[in-house]
Amino acid sequence: MTPRRCILAVLAAVCILLLLCSHAAPVSPTGTQLLLCQSQERCGDQFYDPRQDCCYDDAMVPLGRTRKCGNCTFRVCFEQCCPWLVNRPQESFVVKVKGQNCYSAVSSDDRVCGRSKPGGTL
Repeated sequence: MTPRRCILAVLAAVCILLLLCSHAAPVSPTGTQLLLCQSQERCGDQFYDPRQDCCYDDAMVPLGRTRKCGNCTFRVCFEQCCPWLVNRPQESFVVKVKGQNCYSAVSSDDRVCGRSKPGGTL
């Protein structure tokens, strides 16, 4: 092999090694594309991204969505509106963290809510 071919062969080998051993960050899709190995959350027959939405009453809703609970509001993805069965008609709802038993004792993390004003909606 001539010296010129040896130099080209060595340069080609070095370039290939540099490409194979580079420490570049892997490229991942962004936006609405999902990797196949990611777990998929379902709401009814639709998939959703739990970093943006949650499933509430079989509907996908944004994480920031709120609803009325008596005269309070609660974040539907993180909290739940529970009836409060006590002998105080002005206080009839409790907002609890999602997953807690609605009928457990009221804790310091819970919010006691009164009834909505007449004509208000829940």
